[in-house]
Amino acid sequence: MNQMTLSRTSGDRGLSITAPLGFTVPQKEKPVFHSAALTGGDPKIFFKVDQIPVDINDMRPIADRLDLDREGFELRTVPTDVDDLYDEDAVTTVYYAEIVDLVKRATGASQVAIFDHTRRSDGATGATNRDGNRGPAARVHVDYTAASGPKRANDALGDGAVEDLLATGGRILQVNVWRPIKGPVRRAPLALADAASIAPDALLATDQVFPDRIGEIYQLAHQPGQRWYWAPEMERDEVLLIKGWDTRDGVAKYTPHGAFQIPDQDPSAPPRESIEVRTFAVIEG
Repeated sequence: MNQMTLSRTSGDRGLSITAPLGFTVPQKEKPVFHSAALTGGDPKIFFKVDQIPVDINDMRPIADRLDLDREGFELRTVPTDVDDLYDEDAVTTVYYAEIVDLVKRATGASQVAIFDHTRRSDGATGATNRDGNRGPAARVHVDYTAASGPKRANDALGDGAVEDLLATGGRILQVNVWRPIKGPVRRAPLALADAASIAPDALLATDQVFPDRIGEIYQLAHQPGQRWYWAPEMERDEVLLIKGWDTRDGVAKYTPHGAFQIPDQDPSAPPRESIEVRTFAVIEG
């Protein structure tokens, strides 16, 4: 029986989908997986993942109302002057400067620190990166946790930066900027959860093992009431802003996301190729 269905909503270009997402099954032991950087290929997981069908709503009809501090993500049209997003020099100079400007405007930050970028493809060999090829992240997850967010921010901004900024009434947000390298995206798009619909006990702290360190992310357990969104056929001049961690309470703090297969996805469609840039945005007190 096909568990994936496709139906149009009443909104312009509105397209809702029911499709399986990869949810982690809670267990007594802390989940752990070996990263692609460690394995040299696909990540190796040591926990159970269930593919559970969920309703995934089209975010385009409400794109102008989405807010990083409420839903935890935004869809924006932001062209880039970089022709080749596989060109490392162009990415780390021109594209990084564009991302810094975008995140400053989106958050009101006085400082934006970029600390990582990753390309992904659902083609046979993945997308090229300095530390190896990467495919889409199929398990629903959040890139940082209550423990790893501050640690990574101090790594990026300088020892004690988080504590010093909080002491003066400041704030730090971790924001990912996700862009298709080619468009439109017709395979393996992202599903994103409305952060307000995610209960704290659905976030499962998980060890992510790298060659030189152990990081921590949240995997997500499935629960009723979770609300999911996607942006159909994203183009190269569109980006998703995704909140991964925030020092402020009372706002969206962790935004689960993961790739999924479109119902009746055309296997001959071009592979999804994307680039994500990870940033910390600093707002002075």
